[in-house]
Amino acid sequence: MQRYCLALDLKDDPKIIADYERYHQQVWPEIIQSIQSAGITLLDIYRTGNRLFMIMEVNDQYSHAEKAKADAANPKVQEWETLMWKFQQALPWAKPGEKWVLMEKIFELP
Repeated sequence: MQRYCLALDLKDDPKIIADYERYHQQVWPEIIQSIQSAGITLLDIYRTGNRLFMIMEVNDQYSHAEKAKADAANPKVQEWETLMWKFQQALPWAKPGEKWVLMEKIFELP
């Protein structure tokens, strides 16, 4: 099992943040299926202010590249991503077109 942590910002507007959270109370079943079929066994999103933090645990079959390829070919995932981008904004250091930014682990309790 591998764990990945990622970050993203929401637009800093209380209504937008509330709407985003409402969507995540009832994520579309096709999105859940695409996450699970990629080998993601746990996916949690936390928020502080407008900053989001995602924890993903994945099995040995998971690949970032394969997940991105599958998502690009899935019209429902593309519809979801387009909708979510109305609420989201890239981190200042994100690469062009990058949404969720992979975080670097800097400490682990011995």
